[in-house]
Amino acid sequence: MEKTFQIDVFGKVQGVWFRKYTKQKADELSIVGMVQNMADGSVRIHATAETSALNSLVDWCKTGSPKAEVSDVKVAELEPLEFHSFEIIR
Repeated sequence: MEKTFQIDVFGKVQGVWFRKYTKQKADELSIVGMVQNMADGSVRIHATAETSALNSLVDWCKTGSPKAEVSDVKVAELEPLEFHSFEIIR
């Protein structure tokens, strides 16, 4: 059964290609959703997939892109959201 997670990633996660690498990981895991930079310097991800794929993405977010310095990852389950692909929101 598919679920939707909101994943908020904190630390040095903007200007380090975090969104690009998140899309690559999501595509690899067959996750649909979106990723965007937030005004407070964090990155927000809405991801819809099977639980095991979502958990893999959450684990990946704890390290993130090669130049990222992740300080915290917060995860909340949302009502299922419908996406057709994984998009980078600019």
